[in-house]
Amino acid sequence: MSTIVLVHGLWVTPRSWEHWVPFYEAKGHTVLAPAYPGFEVEVEALRADPTPIATATVPETVAHLEKIITALPEKPIIMGHSFGGALTQLLLDRGHGAAGVVINSAPPEGIRVNPPSQIKSLFPILKNPAKRHQAAGFTPEQFHYAFTNTLPEQEAQAAYDRYAIPAPGSWVWAYGLLANLTPGKQETWVDFHNEQRAPLLFIAGGKDHIMPPSVNKSNANHYKAPGTVTEYFEFPGRSHWTCAEPGWEQVADHALDWALRHATV
Repeated sequence: MSTIVLVHGLWVTPRSWEHWVPFYEAKGHTVLAPAYPGFEVEVEALRADPTPIATATVPETVAHLEKIITALPEKPIIMGHSFGGALTQLLLDRGHGAAGVVINSAPPEGIRVNPPSQIKSLFPILKNPAKRHQAAGFTPEQFHYAFTNTLPEQEAQAAYDRYAIPAPGSWVWAYGLLANLTPGKQETWVDFHNEQRAPLLFIAGGKDHIMPPSVNKSNANHYKAPGTVTEYFEFPGRSHWTCAEPGWEQVADHALDWALRHATV
């Protein structure tokens, strides 16, 4: 049996993995779903006081995850959704993990594909420079477009009510807009030629608006190191909410089966 670390993305908390944790535990695995530093409280508390969100940084978050992972008795399988996918890529590049799976992954620095639906999804945050220094949230309608576009309105509202929180505006601005315009290596830079990196699977949703398949394909194709394993798989008709929308079990099984087959010692 393996240890699995699930890394959540922006606009949600570890609660977004609430179905996956018992699903994998029932298969005999040890499962951790750590929060970003300061995000350990419940969704409702973060909505009431989003200060930890506004002040969060990527380096602190990566260091926090590294501390958790290096304390484990074995290298875990690391799975990340959305910006958790970018964090997973950073962790694998630093030598952590026996295998990695990124689902609807946000890209690290150097991926210059920005489809119209992604721009539309992020525009509510990027249109107002003041949000760069705030905890920046979506309205239910904006969340429905960006995350849950394959769900009926009532189900999308229920997902918003249970899971949605603001995101660090600085992250959206810096890594959604400025990373490829700023000289030098940024905080989400990874070495695409790292020959020591663990096997990595990209899973994309065919109808994802905020991180469309073209973004994930481009990200996967950037990895060039000889001897490393990088694969891409697409679930047609699934949105960014693929880890929780109906049929999530198929995604979870595919991710785990691939990781167990490819995990290194």
